[in-house]
Order: sequence, then structure tokens, then C-alpha cells
Amino acid sequence: MSKTKRRQELVGWGFIALPVILISIFVFYPMIQAFFLSFQSGMGINLEFVGIANYTRLFQDAMFISAVRNKLTYLVIQVPIMIMLALVFSVLLNRKDLKGKGFFRTAIFLPAITSLVAYATVFGSIFGPRGLINALLVSGGFEAIGWLTEPSLARMTIILGITWRWTGYNMIFYLASLQNIDESIYEAARIDGATGTQQFFRITIPMLKPIILFTSIMSTIGTLQLFDEVVTITGGGPGTATMTISQYIYNHAFVYTPNFGYAATISFAVVVMIVILSAIQFVVGGDRS
Repeated sequence: MSKTKRRQELVGWGFIALPVILISIFVFYPMIQAFFLSFQSGMGINLEFVGIANYTRLFQDAMFISAVRNKLTYLVIQVPIMIMLALVFSVLLNRKDLKGKGFFRTAIFLPAITSLVAYATVFGSIFGPRGLINALLVSGGFEAIGWLTEPSLARMTIILGITWRWTGYNMIFYLASLQNIDESIYEAARIDGATGTQQFFRITIPMLKPIILFTSIMSTIGTLQLFDEVVTITGGGPGTATMTISQYIYNHAFVYTPNFGYAATISFAVVVMIVILSAIQFVVGGDRS
């Protein structure tokens, strides 16, 4: 190996060495420590080794099961709706004859860069007992609705909020991918008599399949980590009707009598769920060719 090539390799290793070291210190090391912590109970220096007791406790913890059920409800309802809306918006905003595309693209994407706490606070205010929605209902002669006090409506409000925020984020991925599809494919389809709907399902969706898989997995991970919206809008209520796993982890670490070991156990349960759901999506949506 020549000195020049060896020097280039050393420079390359030098560039990646610092990020690798920092990631190892601030990401991988805490993950390993958290894994060992999940076999202990208590807080601070008063930790006690309990083996797999924390993991067996998960299956008997009614509140954890309720949090998982809530999270799966958000996942099953919100993610498909958001993905489909993002696809439809991207197709509409990719039309060459559409005027004001820049404005509409910005308007739909804008919620994605809005502060999580700020938009969640606004949603909580709009759907509150004396919020805008109830004010409109009362002014129209209807009774006020407990959007945040009735379990199913509270979940619907959370789903509406996260759909509003993240649809534009996913739309950008689809829009960028659509612009890389050769227009001659659509022209050939139109010559053959394909309608707009047929082009969408027979051309657009198959061509965007890798991006749809990517956004589905990322949306799944994001939904399983949902925290800010629920805490700000409903606080996990009414009761535990909207509580998420992330909020339950936070409660065990900082709200209830601190039990860092059990909080770490719940965190790794989320990791397992993410791995399983991502694997299922790869199997279902992956390329079999």
C-alpha cells in the first residue's frame, strides 16, 4: 500500500473516530447501562438486583398493559391515515398545472417544524371544555362535548393532533420521490387509457414502495415513543385512557416512587416492540424479488 493511500485512510479514520467515540459514550454505553439497570430495582445507590422480576412484572402490570393498548390504538388508526393523506397530498402537489404549489407545500409542512409543546397546548385549548370547538357547538345550539374527558374522544383528539403535525413531514419524502419518477411512465399509462386512480395504485404506490416502507417504520417508531402530545393535551387522562408507554416510563422515574430499574425494563419492552413491528413491516412491505 502506498504512503499516499495509507495517509488517506488514516485521514478517513480520523474523521469518523470522533463521532464513533462520542456515539459510543453518549448512546451505546447508556444503553448497556440501562440494560443492566433493568435487572435491578430502586433508585440511586439503593439498587437491588432482582433478576428477571421486572420483566415478569410487566405481564401482570395492568397499567402497562393499558398503556400498550392505547399506543397500539394510536398506531393502528393514526399511522395508516397519515401515510395515505401524505401520499394523496404529495400527488396533488406534484401536478405541474397546480398554481400556488409553493404556498400549499409550505402550509402542509409547517406543522412539522412547530414546537411540540406549543402545538399540543393549542390543541388542548381548542378542544378544552371552553375551547373553540365547544364554543362553536354552543353557539349553534348544541351541547358542549367532553373532548378531553371522554376516553374515546380524548384518544381521537390525540390522533388528530399527531396526524396534523406529521402528515406534512411524510409528504416531503413522497414529493421528493415523485419528482424522480420518469414522467414518460405516466404518459404511456394515459395513452393506454389508465385513469388517475389507476395510475395512483398501479404506478405511484409501487414506485414509492421503498419510501412508504421507510416512512411507515419511522412513523411506527415515533408513535411508540409518543410522549409530549399526550402529557400536554390530556396528561394521560381521563384516568389512564390516553397514557402512553413513554409517559408510564417517565412516571416510574420521576412521578411515582422512583424505580429506575422498572422504568428501564419498560424502555426495553418498547425496544422489543419496535424491533418486532419493524420486522413485520419489512416482511409485509419488503421487496420479494
